[in-house]
Amino acid sequence: MPEAAPLPLDPRAVRLTASARDRDDAIRQCGQALLAVGAVESSYIDTMLERECSISTYVGEGVAIPHGTLAAKDAVRHDAISVVRFPDGVDWDGERVTVGIGIAARGNGHVRLLAELAQILMDPDRARALREATDVAEVVRLLQPNEEDGTL
Repeated sequence: MPEAAPLPLDPRAVRLTASARDRDDAIRQCGQALLAVGAVESSYIDTMLERECSISTYVGEGVAIPHGTLAAKDAVRHDAISVVRFPDGVDWDGERVTVGIGIAARGNGHVRLLAELAQILMDPDRARALREATDVAEVVRLLQPNEEDGTL
């Protein structure tokens, strides 16, 4: 099995004490974190909201992974993820979300990012640790490949 690559997470795209009025505000904040590290153009955020209208990006375990539509690929400058933690939770169409992980990827890069994030979220201990993290370095560590077995 090929070694898992580190996720493209700039520590400046990690925000651990956010609050959001609603789902759309939370999505905008995930997009703003991607914009702040130069990963996307501002138009990408609109496509993140557009995607949410067609299919929910809530994935379970209190986590949503908002990302833009295929039409937005030209608005992506480089692959990146953002992690925005909402300690008080956000109503996400009836689900409570405490972590939003924004994704921006050129080409089909989002498929790899989603697959790697799924590996983390399938591990209840790592998913819980991510939801409860209060330190940026801890978030970055949680989103790196697991050195023992080559997985995330």
